[in-house]
Amino acid sequence: MAPGLPTAMDRPHFIGIGGAGMSGIAKILAQRGAKVAGSDAKESRTAEALRAQGATVHIGHAADHLADDASCVVVSSAIRPDNPELARAAVLGVPVVHRADALASLMTGLRPIAVAGTHGKTTTTSMLAVSLRTLGLDPSYAIGGDLDAPGSNAEHGGGEIFVAEADESDRSFHKYAPEVAIVLNVELDHHANYASMDEIYESFETFTDRIVPGGTLVVSADNEGARELTRRVGSRARVVTYGASADADVRVLSVVPQGLKSEVTVLLDGRELTFTVSVPGSHYAHNAVAALVAGVALGVPAEDLARALGSYTGVKRRLQLKGEQAGVQVIDSYAHHPTEMTADLEAMRAAVGDARILVLFQPHLFSRTQELGKEMGEALTLADSSVVLDIYPAREDPVPGVTSALIIDAARAAGAEVRAVHDKDAAPEVVAGMARPGDLVLTMGAGDVTDLGPLILDRLAE
Repeated sequence: MAPGLPTAMDRPHFIGIGGAGMSGIAKILAQRGAKVAGSDAKESRTAEALRAQGATVHIGHAADHLADDASCVVVSSAIRPDNPELARAAVLGVPVVHRADALASLMTGLRPIAVAGTHGKTTTTSMLAVSLRTLGLDPSYAIGGDLDAPGSNAEHGGGEIFVAEADESDRSFHKYAPEVAIVLNVELDHHANYASMDEIYESFETFTDRIVPGGTLVVSADNEGARELTRRVGSRARVVTYGASADADVRVLSVVPQGLKSEVTVLLDGRELTFTVSVPGSHYAHNAVAALVAGVALGVPAEDLARALGSYTGVKRRLQLKGEQAGVQVIDSYAHHPTEMTADLEAMRAAVGDARILVLFQPHLFSRTQELGKEMGEALTLADSSVVLDIYPAREDPVPGVTSALIIDAARAAGAEVRAVHDKDAAPEVVAGMARPGDLVLTMGAGDVTDLGPLILDRLAE
């Protein structure tokens, strides 16, 4: 039932093929029979996984990596205009396709669910993909993170449903035409692309306008930005709200912590439904409810989907247990926005009770730190002690005067115990030296701080 390969995508070349979004599209195209090639800045397990799918992956960027017979070049917003492969594409006259257009072409002829929001997209998309697969519906999916192994961020399925994470950061989610759209929350972020909340609302409105006739918008009733979006959308789409708010269409009656799990009870169509989510924290429980409501909108029985949601055990970097040494657990968190940081720290506090929580935090992007550094620092008051690294720049150039000191100063002003470590390589030794049996260490951030968890475990073992 699944469609075949778009003609223009039969020999694609991906610049930055190892990225979370790009690698997923490349994997699906390879599984559909495309001759996939691409390049990335460094070797990775994701590159190895793509090669196992038959893709050609070059390390480093060079003009001769682009084959003469490439049907198109796929890029993301992170690719700079002076990239040598992009320059060669212009010389050869090879069409350049944005990542979002490539993904949109893969959804043609299917029933897409697009998951949007400032936070929680990867988790919610993963919950849907796992539960629908558990029910034997064989969906295709493209996620911004790995479920359980490198390369598991995407899959070409034989069913009629396509579940996709919809990225608002560069407005690329305007390309999709979903049958069901989820909006988890709407908050100010991605400051290099959005100057105000009004611009963000307008962008989300454009996204919801893309819902196909007869489709459904599933939206949070608890997040104020999402509620404002609902008011702006009006009657342009069928809207189903969810959350703990009394006026929610699908009401969350309770979220009961059970260690690293939660028991969730919702009121759906006048009936109470209780199910287990195998990840901690109220925010993850609410993500599961959003997934439940979206699946029901596509006609999946609520009881079946609720049971299947219990098979979801997490996605890499979303409160992922990296290991335990000397009585200390090390968990990895992708949180990089103050709301996410607060949610993950509250989830960990509910799970571990009085145990000490130590955070190794790496700020992500100069623009985000400039706008939200104070709030990041305030979020760190929820930890017992924190170490803050220098800013991970990702795609950005430095901004004069913007350093991790903005976060550290705000944290100390709010009463947090925090120290700066400018040498990332020294951080594992520092954190291991702070930890004692019974503590929980949280490596936190969207950059390469994730690589430090295993090193901290090594130091603890010594």
